[in-house]
Amino acid sequence: MAIGKAMVLAAGLGTRMRPLTDDRPKPLIAVGGKTLLDHNLDRLAEAGIGTAIVNVHYLPDQIIAHLRGRTRPRIVISDERGRLLDSGGGIARVIDAFGDDPFLSLNADSIWLDGPRRNLDRMIEAFDPARMDALLLVAPAVTSIGWGNRGDFFLEQDGRLRWPAKGEVTAFAYTGVAILKPESFRGRPEIFSLKAVFDAAIAAGRLHGLRLDGVFMHVGTPEALVEAERALASFAR
Repeated sequence: MAIGKAMVLAAGLGTRMRPLTDDRPKPLIAVGGKTLLDHNLDRLAEAGIGTAIVNVHYLPDQIIAHLRGRTRPRIVISDERGRLLDSGGGIARVIDAFGDDPFLSLNADSIWLDGPRRNLDRMIEAFDPARMDALLLVAPAVTSIGWGNRGDFFLEQDGRLRWPAKGEVTAFAYTGVAILKPESFRGRPEIFSLKAVFDAAIAAGRLHGLRLDGVFMHVGTPEALVEAERALASFAR
């Protein structure tokens, strides 16, 4: 199915990235000669996404100025400088902009290298609204850069995701990239996490995962930034 819009979650405080975020928001940290935010927006443009809503909170004017004049994708700013709404609340605030159509959601501090096919293209092709309330891009935790803990999800053979049982080792990390449905956000409180959306989808047996083809980099700390720079340089050779 065709997907034409996306949400880029860029409103976080970036506390774990200090001191680099003392004077700039984390989405404007550069890795491989390009800001984290531009890495994500370029991926969306390559996938044919026409409009990206970017939410801002910490040092918002820097992000707004950085994006001024960008046309692919067309940028819409959701200004949350008055109050942080968490990941789910930030999307819910602008949910009417998506109408009834599924949309992409990306965390601004997650970037990746694609394999032979672009992962966003693979996701859009794989998403089946009749069977799925959400499709998450997941990556093996052990090969992910900047991912310092065990995986988030257990990936079943039929492609469904679930949280791990107590004591269970899970292999897959959530990359921060998802296809979501607007109806999953309506009727919720003003402030909530995307975890609430995932919980509801798991309970209905409708949370699915697609394994990333490539290399996932979670650039959340200065140490992870160094690792990501090293990885990008090695793959550019």
